[in-house]
Amino acid sequence: MFVVIFGRPACPYCVRAKELAETLKTKRDDFNYRYVDIHEEGISKADLEKTVGKPVETVPQIFIDQQHIGGCTDFEAYAKEHLGLFNE
Repeated sequence: MFVVIFGRPACPYCVRAKELAETLKTKRDDFNYRYVDIHEEGISKADLEKTVGKPVETVPQIFIDQQHIGGCTDFEAYAKEHLGLFNE
């Protein structure tokens, strides 16, 4: 499983999503991720909208295996339901 997180500096939800991805990476052999700083990479919300296929108001925007799943809370819900993260 490969996750891409599009975020920006000083965004608490981006930090939370990145921390969750780090946790998953240490606990699962089948998990890896890439964090993309949209400011550093010059990616605008309009660019993200083209990729997502709908208006983007917030970051992070997260993709799992190239499938858009939403933001941080969506990622947390996915991790809980499909990856057993909070079942310890």
